[in-house]
Amino acid sequence: MTNESSAGTADTMRARADNSGPVLWLLMRTDRLLLVAGLTLLVFIGFVVVVDAVVPSFAARVESSDPIETIFSTMIGVVVTGTTLVVTIGQLVLTQENGPLGDQRGRMDGTMAFRRDLETLLGSPVPAEPAAFLSVLLGAVADRSRTLQESADTAGTDPDLRGEINAFTEGTVENAADVRGRLTDAEFGSFDVLFAALDFDYGPKLVRIERIVDTHDDLTAHQRGLLDDLTTALSLFGPAREHIKTLYFQWALIELSRRILYAAVPALVVASVTLVGVDAGTAPGSTLGVDHLVVVVGGALAVTLVPFILFISYILRILTVAKRTLAIGPLVLRDS
Repeated sequence: MTNESSAGTADTMRARADNSGPVLWLLMRTDRLLLVAGLTLLVFIGFVVVVDAVVPSFAARVESSDPIETIFSTMIGVVVTGTTLVVTIGQLVLTQENGPLGDQRGRMDGTMAFRRDLETLLGSPVPAEPAAFLSVLLGAVADRSRTLQESADTAGTDPDLRGEINAFTEGTVENAADVRGRLTDAEFGSFDVLFAALDFDYGPKLVRIERIVDTHDDLTAHQRGLLDDLTTALSLFGPAREHIKTLYFQWALIELSRRILYAAVPALVVASVTLVGVDAGTAPGSTLGVDHLVVVVGGALAVTLVPFILFISYILRILTVAKRTLAIGPLVLRDS
């Protein structure tokens, strides 16, 4: 069962998303190389089906106007230009990592200050692994939620206040436990860590705490202190998740650059060989009514497009995540 926050949004990204489950799975969860393989196959099949239907005498068209030269001479230029763009993306990522000593010291000081704040909250050292780092922070949120719930269950608490706190804390504990379970075996570098963290919607929870404090004058000083403690834990989760998201984006862009550079070489080779070596007589005959030449050209085109398809597959995920995490803190956007 999906929990609904009192700010009007669901806890899980799938429940909050405008897209259907399969679309969201395709955009975010599907392995990028598997998606590239599927899109490449789709390009190949689409080319063969459309050309066979629209240009039934493809071999004759090749003899008269040579569309192969037009297509693959253009594709060589596209691959070279795209590879240059990838190098630019890689330089952009590396620029963020490079800088004078003062900037590096500032980054280090900010990181260590955040870890000290988290150590104060937890009362123990903070793990270095991203999944464990987020997990212990969610554990702190769950512990403080349970403590708050216990305080509301004491005698003398207003029934409306007790019911509101119980509903809020039960949903928060359940949400945190679900995300922590998914973080247990997740490793950074895969999308699992960030995808799990996206399903803990901390912003509406902060809004809910503000509303409880604002609408219940009968809160005891102890309960207000517990709500402040829970607010602190939730407030630390926000920048922690954003930090992990930023690191993942940098990791993914570097991985994208590396894979496109790997794919560019065979793409150029295939495009060049097709340009100079394929003509109307290269693959005579047909199978099931489909000219072999159409299959050869379609396969070559699909391979040549692999670098571009790689770019699409990675950018789709990055843009989807960026759109759904635009706001930080207690600000709920329609598509987040």
